[in-house]
Amino acid sequence: MKRVFVSGTYDVIHAGHIQFFEDAKALGDHLTVCFASDDVLMMYKGRKPSMPEDNKRKLLESIKYIDQVVMSSNPHPIFDFVDHIKTTKPNILAVTDDDRHIDKKREFCKKYSIELVILPKRNLLTRTSTTQVRNNIKGITQVPLRVDFAGGWLDVPKLSKKGGYIVNCAISPLVSLDKWPYEKGAGLGGSAAFAILEAKNGSRSELNLGVGWQDPAIIEETGLCVWRSGKIPILDFKTDPEWLNGRMMILWSGKTHSTPNIVDKRRDYKMILRAGKIAMNAVKTGDFSKLCRAIKLSYAIQIKEGMDEVPKVKGSKAWKYLGGGHGGYILYLFQNRKARDIAAATMSGTKAIEPYIRNPFVL
Repeated sequence: MKRVFVSGTYDVIHAGHIQFFEDAKALGDHLTVCFASDDVLMMYKGRKPSMPEDNKRKLLESIKYIDQVVMSSNPHPIFDFVDHIKTTKPNILAVTDDDRHIDKKREFCKKYSIELVILPKRNLLTRTSTTQVRNNIKGITQVPLRVDFAGGWLDVPKLSKKGGYIVNCAISPLVSLDKWPYEKGAGLGGSAAFAILEAKNGSRSELNLGVGWQDPAIIEETGLCVWRSGKIPILDFKTDPEWLNGRMMILWSGKTHSTPNIVDKRRDYKMILRAGKIAMNAVKTGDFSKLCRAIKLSYAIQIKEGMDEVPKVKGSKAWKYLGGGHGGYILYLFQNRKARDIAAATMSGTKAIEPYIRNPFVL
């Protein structure tokens, strides 16, 4: 008997999955499907599941092409099925041609003497994805943009550093496809927001540009978040950002920037790691002064990278370029709303922004 094994998050079962299961079953006599546990889903996608684990199991077991259903056996974002491989001893591991970990899975298959089969995605049906289904169900028409405080670049897979943190916050006013109250190419995560509004996979869109995942991660999660540096978004800590109300302003620098064009510039990653850790501690303790220190350190890193000095703004406590910098918006933090509003009213090209969380009662 030829045994075939497939794995995936399978958080929302859709027709694309059914086609994949049909094609995988055609490779042999017995098909085992491994779906991600809630813990692995959070590790891999950085979000909560769409339905309970027992519901997913029941749905998968009802599909005629599947002979056996198992759930993650190992706490790993890619190889969460190692123990099941050892017990089921499949002849084939099947993946789709858009799998981002094909090279790693090829090495894995060599280790366990398994044949890796790459199946092309069929075009018989309109392409969809779990993200698109979730967006359609939620009826997403508006999303926030984001400001990044520290740890920028550590979300780019090739630049990720062990023990590093990325700290960011979703902001309002919100944007929609027909209402965009910000400049474009502004360092606010606009390209990720646009992809999400079009019901595309925001993370995949950004990674395909050669940049990182922090923009779609915070836009979809909302709130004030600390993420672990790595190849995929893993949420370390989230809090209600109400203590930043009335304290943030952005200033248009007068020129756009393009993050993909500056990914490979030289910069001080030791200082970036330090700034991220300071910001992480600031968020976990609600320490505004410490957050300002992390932002000012991030700005010092940007100046060291070769960015122009930003205009001084009376009353501001910290400042930095947003996103990749070298243009776009500049973020300023103030001690209180009065100081922020005075600065916003007396300077051109400014916009008062507020932190945004979709549901402050669900963290």
